Amino acid sequence: MPPLPTRQRILAAARRLFDAGGVDAVSVRRIAAKVGITPMAIYRHFADRDALVDAIVLDALERWSDRVAALTPDDPLAWLVAAGDAFLDFALEEPSRFEAAFLVPSTRARRFPDDFAAGLSPAGRLWLPRLEELRATGRLARGAEPLEVGFTLWALAQGLVTLHRAGRFAGDADDFREFYASSIRRCLASFVDTSDEAGRAALVSRGGRARRGTVRASRERGRRS
Repeated sequence: MPPLPTRQRILAAARRLFDAGGVDAVSVRRIAAKVGITPMAIYRHFADRDALVDAIVLDALERWSDRVAALTPDDPLAWLVAAGDAFLDFALEEPSRFEAAFLVPSTRARRFPDDFAAGLSPAGRLWLPRLEELRATGRLARGAEPLEVGFTLWALAQGLVTLHRAGRFAGDADDFREFYASSIRRCLASFVDTSDEAGRAALVSRGGRARRGTVRASRERGRRS
């Protein structure tokens, strides 16, 4: 197998450093040492360290976009629920990529609302039409703007994940998954008409049925202790 092009080798080394120590671990000298080239040679491919960090961010966002593109539900509400679940899967299964995609400052990251309205976000080009379809079919609450609904859901999902990463939730990973899933579904339910069977089915908790809430379970554990 022929060796990877130098640019790809540089990015792969930068990503390994990021995975091991976060953004502070990414340096031109460390990357050069891993690739086996001089630090100056990196500047033929990346203007500076910030450009390397931007590349790590964009690579992670592409990984997230691939996950979103793989979602299969036909109903737009069911698709949005699946996207919320996929966001959590990404955070738990690929924590370093999630961090790079959503928690690292970058001048290349998409910004709300203009970049999403302009269709510059690959993932946004998938979730925004679903919300617009809900509005067009009368299933979105009157006065709700698709962009704002999408960003509200994103803010909730990322906020919950960030709190979980910081150890601010009691219980295990399954408890958090349950709480996250029910929170996302409650948020969506506040924006859409769930009077039809498709709407109600889309908002059933992951696993096919609603389970006891994490907050309630925590209170019961406290009473027993």
